[in-house]
Amino acid sequence: MKRKISLYILKKVIRHYCIDVDATKTSLLIGLNRKTVNRYYMLFRLAIFEHQNQQFEKMVGEIECDESYFGAKRKRGFREKHKRGRGTQKQPVFGLFKRQGRVYTEIVSDCKKRTLQQIILVQVSLESVMQTDGWRGCDGLVDVGYNRHFRVNHGANEFSRGEGIHINGIESFWSSTKRRLAKFNGVIPFSRI
Repeated sequence: MKRKISLYILKKVIRHYCIDVDATKTSLLIGLNRKTVNRYYMLFRLAIFEHQNQQFEKMVGEIECDESYFGAKRKRGFREKHKRGRGTQKQPVFGLFKRQGRVYTEIVSDCKKRTLQQIILVQVSLESVMQTDGWRGCDGLVDVGYNRHFRVNHGANEFSRGEGIHINGIESFWSSTKRRLAKFNGVIPFSRI
């Protein structure tokens, strides 16, 4: 038999969720079962997701595009030289950042041109100014209708070309996200979901 929790306890759970207290600590502090707290946390995440979907509008303006890879720094029993970024066993994630606006991320199976262009075409208006790091997965944006596409060449240690041409906003988002997720000891890889 499931018992309902009081509004007072629910407000405490919400407060803990908002200040990033994990479910185990919340269950200890409030006196609820950890599975109950996890269930409420998942309901909050789903409510946020639904709200974001209802607020969907194509991004218009200056858009920064970049991919990032999430996963462990090393694997147990793996003695070869560790790769970084592309070519690793890590989970690729593609992101779009509208300057002075929102961020859109999507877990992707690969960072090939076709995969990334499909996401960009759905999420970003053709009038937008696209800014990327020169990864070949973002090549051809002019061919599909984005007339203004600027690149910075990270391979040549170019991180800003002046006149506002950079992708520092999305890079900052990746850094912040990885620090936040490290606090929770990572996430489940997409292939196991």
